[in-house]
Amino acid sequence: MTRKLAILAAAVAATTSALAIPTMAEAKTGAASAANAQIRYVWVKSCGEKDYTVPCGSWNFVTRDGKTRTLGDARVYAVNARGKVDKESLAALAISDDGEKVAYFRKSDNKLVIRDLATNRVRALPGTASRLPKGLGMSDLVTTLSPDGSSLLIDYQDENDKLPSLLVNMATGKIAKLRTDLYLQGFSPDSRHVLASRYTRENTTELRVLDENGATTGRKVVPQVIANNTPQALANDGNTVAVMINMTGGKQRLRVYDLESDSVGDAVNVNVPKNETPQQLRWDDSGNLTVWEMRSDKDGNTNGLVRRTLDPTSGGTTKTDSFPLTAKVYMWWVPGE
Repeated sequence: MTRKLAILAAAVAATTSALAIPTMAEAKTGAASAANAQIRYVWVKSCGEKDYTVPCGSWNFVTRDGKTRTLGDARVYAVNARGKVDKESLAALAISDDGEKVAYFRKSDNKLVIRDLATNRVRALPGTASRLPKGLGMSDLVTTLSPDGSSLLIDYQDENDKLPSLLVNMATGKIAKLRTDLYLQGFSPDSRHVLASRYTRENTTELRVLDENGATTGRKVVPQVIANNTPQALANDGNTVAVMINMTGGKQRLRVYDLESDSVGDAVNVNVPKNETPQQLRWDDSGNLTVWEMRSDKDGNTNGLVRRTLDPTSGGTTKTDSFPLTAKVYMWWVPGE
């Protein structure tokens, strides 16, 4: 799952807090601190370097109360496989869907850790999962937190595709090794299932559902309309998969696929502006969907992000969050990435 290069609004810079992260006292002061502990998005600044741009500064995260803080202990520049800092490459980072936890490489020891913003607790991953395998750098992996932040997927991008991906359970400390040929798409909303896909030797696409222990609970070679479109999302039943289809002319459609019966539901037209493109899709516990859309200007340049709830039956949407994008930001992440 490739992290997106984009340009994110830095209009919030004027509100940047001098605090690196919320303190323990802030985490216990009621409604205001609850907003402090929920990330809306994370971004890193863009700086000019001759005729191109590079990341610079610290990781910044904007919270629900509109403030910006920094992750002062998180590495921005990746350390490569030779142990050298690469100032043109970013270290991996991930945010839980509830916006309360963030995974990153810690500066002090280069370990992969998860920070709970509500309690301010930082925990290193268990065992060898906290450290990079030999021959890989900090930008050679993709990390995905479960919606509640209790588990972390680590997908290693090794050249020969020999390293198994990991499913790390922070509550139990258990580390499950997954097939090397799986493309890990993300979790169900209850964090109990993982959606993955792989290309077969017959040039088809197989969807797989894994449980909390990494065992396969369902799999199917899927129709082209499912295989060829993204983003996709898995429901709590570990069987229902929603797929967004970005069509010509700026129109979007939704299809719902039943893995067990191998059946594709009717196409549902999604009610969004033509200048939006679906970027991320998630089911919620109520049976609706959340979709993050990238908004573009008349020249096709990305100039904003919009979060919407989506009714899978009618295609109706409701905007729940949005923010602009400018050239002052090198890269951004939203909850669920």
